[in-house]
Amino acid sequence: MVSAISPALARRIALGAQGFGAGIRSSTSPGLRQLTSLVDRLALLQIDSVNVFERSHYMPAFSRLGPYAKTDLDRLTYGKRMIEYWAHEASFIPVDTLPLLRWRMDDFRARSLASNDSWALANPEMIRWLLAELADKGPLAASQVEHEANKGKGSWWGWSDVKIGLETLFRWGDVVAAGRTRFERVYALPEHVLPAAVRDRHVPRDEAMRSLVSLSARAHGIGTAADFADYFRLKGVDALPAIRALEDSGELLPVSVDGWTKPAWLHRDARLPRRISATALLSPFDPMVWQRDRAERLFDFHYRIEIYTPQSKRVFGYYVLPVLLDDRIVGRVDLKNDRQAGVLRVQAAWAEPDLLASGSLGGAGSGGGSGSGDGRSRSSRRGRPDTIEAAARLAVVLRQTAAWQNLTDVEVVPRGTFAAPLAAALASS
Repeated sequence: MVSAISPALARRIALGAQGFGAGIRSSTSPGLRQLTSLVDRLALLQIDSVNVFERSHYMPAFSRLGPYAKTDLDRLTYGKRMIEYWAHEASFIPVDTLPLLRWRMDDFRARSLASNDSWALANPEMIRWLLAELADKGPLAASQVEHEANKGKGSWWGWSDVKIGLETLFRWGDVVAAGRTRFERVYALPEHVLPAAVRDRHVPRDEAMRSLVSLSARAHGIGTAADFADYFRLKGVDALPAIRALEDSGELLPVSVDGWTKPAWLHRDARLPRRISATALLSPFDPMVWQRDRAERLFDFHYRIEIYTPQSKRVFGYYVLPVLLDDRIVGRVDLKNDRQAGVLRVQAAWAEPDLLASGSLGGAGSGGGSGSGDGRSRSSRRGRPDTIEAAARLAVVLRQTAAWQNLTDVEVVPRGTFAAPLAAALASS
C-alpha cells in the first residue's frame, strides 16, 4: 500500500534524516562523539578544493552542530575512522564503506585498459616504479614522488606522469589515500593504511549496491530512485534493483509525494518531524542541495554554483551558500573569508521570493523590531519567517561563523535584495 506524504512533511523528513532539528546543536562545542554520529548519519563528506570561504567537507558539521574544532574532524577524516575515495565525487567515507566500492575500482581499471592508446597500457614501467616507491618509502604526496623521479636524472618523468599514474592507481584501489598535507593528497599502499579485514573483504556487486542504496536512503529519509542513486553516483540500472530488494525486505516503504512526478520511498527508520528548528548556511556541496533537482522539489529553490561562470555572467556571486531557516531555504549569501583583514565578507546577499513577500525590505532595513511582543512577527508565527526575523537569525549565524573562522568582524557589501536588512541586523547585534 502506497502512503501519501505532503511536500511539507517530505521536506521535514529529508532535513531530519540529514541531522537538522535533531536537538544536537547546543551552546557547548561539539566533540568527537557528536561528529562521529553525524558522519555515520551522512555516510560521506564531499571534498572540494575551493577555499575562498571554507573547505566544503568542514561545512556540513558546522551547519548541523554549530561551531566545533576542525582538528576534531581532522582526527576522523585523516585518521583511521575514515578514508578518501570517489563516492559522491571525491569524498571522505567510513573505512568500512570502501569495500562496497570495489566494483567501482574494477570498472575504473577495465575502462583504463580498454583502449590500445590508454595511458596505463603505455606506461607499465611508470606504474611499477610508483608502486615500488611507495613500498620502499611509505606514504608520499605526488610532489614528493615527482621529486624522487627527477632527482639526479635530469628530466625523467614529469609531474603530469607522476600525478596521472598515482591517480590511476588510486582509482583502481592499488593505492589509497593516507590523508592530506596542506590539502595535497598523500598516497600509500593499502597495507600501509587499511586493516586486513577491510583489504580482504570482497562484496558481490549486487550486495554492494543494496548496501550503498541503504546508506543513501537512510541519509535521505525520503527520495526517488534518482535521489538514492546520486548519493554514491550509482547508475539507475544498478540502483533500481537494489531499491526493489530493499522494498521487498521492508526497509524501504513506497510513498507518494504531491507534486513529485516520480515514485518515492520512505526509509522505515526515518523520523517524521512535526517541525524543524534550524538556522544554517549550507555549503554548495552539502547533501541537502548538491542534487539540484531534489533541491527544487523540496524547497522550490533553483540553485546553480557560479564558480566556473565568468564574473560578468554571474547572477548571485562566486561562492554562494543557501540560507536555511527552519524547513525553508530563504536566501543565499556570497561569502569570502578575508583572512588577512580578519573579516568575513558577505559579497552579496539575496532573499528568496517567499521571504520578500513576507515582509517589507524597507522596514527591515531600519533594524526595528517586529512589533509582535514576543520577538517574532505574525508571518513567523504562521510558519514563515519575515525579512526582519530572517536577517536577525542570519546575523547571529554569521557572527558565529566569523568566530569559528577566527575572524573578528562581518562586513556586508550592498549588493542583493537581502543586503540592507542583513547589514542593519548585524549593526544592531
